[in-house]
Amino acid sequence: MRVIGSWITWLFLGLALLHVGCKDPAQAPTGLSYSAYPAVYLVNVAITENKPTTGGGAPTGYSVSPALPAGLNLDASTGVISGTPTTAAAQATYTVTATNGGGSATVALSITVGSGTLSITTQPASQTVLEGQTATFSVVAAGTGTLTYQWERDGVAITGATSASYTTPATVLADSGAAFRVSVTDATNTVVKSDPATLTVTGAAGSGTTVSTGSMATPRAYHTATLLKNGQVLVVGGSDGSLALASAELYDPATGAFTATGSLVTARQQHSATLLADGKVLIAGGVNLGATLASAEVYDPAAGTFTATGNLAAARSDHSATLLASGKVLMVSGRDLGTYVATAEVYDPAAGTFSATTSAPLATRATHTATLLGNGKVLVAGGFRASALSTSELYDPATGAFTAAASMSAARSYHSATLLPNGQVLMAGGSASVQAELYNPATGTFTASGSLAAARSFWHTATLLATGKVLVFGGRGTGTPAPILASGELFDPATGLFSATGSLGTARELHTSIALPNGKVLVVGGVGFGYLASAELYY
Repeated sequence: MRVIGSWITWLFLGLALLHVGCKDPAQAPTGLSYSAYPAVYLVNVAITENKPTTGGGAPTGYSVSPALPAGLNLDASTGVISGTPTTAAAQATYTVTATNGGGSATVALSITVGSGTLSITTQPASQTVLEGQTATFSVVAAGTGTLTYQWERDGVAITGATSASYTTPATVLADSGAAFRVSVTDATNTVVKSDPATLTVTGAAGSGTTVSTGSMATPRAYHTATLLKNGQVLVVGGSDGSLALASAELYDPATGAFTATGSLVTARQQHSATLLADGKVLIAGGVNLGATLASAEVYDPAAGTFTATGNLAAARSDHSATLLASGKVLMVSGRDLGTYVATAEVYDPAAGTFSATTSAPLATRATHTATLLGNGKVLVAGGFRASALSTSELYDPATGAFTAAASMSAARSYHSATLLPNGQVLMAGGSASVQAELYNPATGTFTASGSLAAARSFWHTATLLATGKVLVFGGRGTGTPAPILASGELFDPATGLFSATGSLGTARELHTSIALPNGKVLVVGGVGFGYLASAELYY
């Protein structure tokens, strides 16, 4: 009896120890997972057993829904997935459930069965583009699971070029002959490389042609663009359609690309930007968060930074800013929200301060033009105050005073004024009339000139070319609804007539146009189908 009692004692002790070392089947399984997750397999290749692990109570059975790909099996007792896939299967999710008397746990297991082949079905094609245009290379490939891409140029990986297509920056002649190819990798880490595609860049486009160039990082309108002494173009502020911008970008004609530079001290739109004699740029006034600004700041190209300078005496936007022969800058009128500013002031770069002119402008106006004439005076013309104005006046830096000048034949606002090589000033657009007119400083009169092919009532640009002609681009037409224009025209001072030239690739208004030292014209941003980050070059 003593032996039997000892045996029973040891039996219960062993059962107790067994219970301690095993999972309690009365407790539900938890945390179901698999050793291969997600799982990628190949047809006709036996898989490594994919084993489950759980927490909680020990599972007593396993099931899966939907059925696994052909050739794969789930052991209902152990949950192990094994076998040899017999057909390819696209990536899909299979729900595996582990159960016992206490409950169940599930896992969504991703399984892909590939054919074992990765191929390029469409190779990148060689491209021929004009200088300043971009080129796009594309590939089409088929393989197992999600494919990844890496483009390279002349054997060097291109940072960020990781999609099925790659678009180059605006090209230069030095890019001609470059070879582009792409490596494609599938979910099994199989890699295949495309054939090389060659980029050919031809010489400048024909006269009157526009081609796309690099895009800004930020879409913007109501901005300014200033040609710096190093040949680059500084694009500042503006609006992206919701807020005034503090960012600024530099366009480099040598590369056709925009790069970020320092940010404004104060975000602003509808401001002025004036290149100073020392190569710095004065940014003044504008609007931010519903308030008109009196602040001003100076951009230093050498440092790539903006720093605050003296404040305007009056907050103003939609004003004019004109560099005088003395190196000082004349600020005229503008508006402070619903109020038109009746004053003018002069900025002295040496002192960094603004001071009032001897007399105020004769008329308060905004969206007018101010043109430095050959005699050193400034012609202030047109603009808006309750309605478009036809009046003009002259500012004389020698006296600091404004005097009345002749009136234009048409009231104009949002027009353009371009100083011609012969000393006259071309007034174009800014009204429903297509008639342009010329101001002659020698006689102090305006006379009718040629007519535009399209009325440009708002926000076009006019740019003096090296040939002496004037390029007029884009803007808002007339009618209901008034269209945004893509057309371009050239004014020839020799004939006094306008003639058609190449159109913009994108219709736009509120853009900027800058004549570059290489003879091309850079057109930047504006509003077309939304706010634009794109830019174009006119040859």
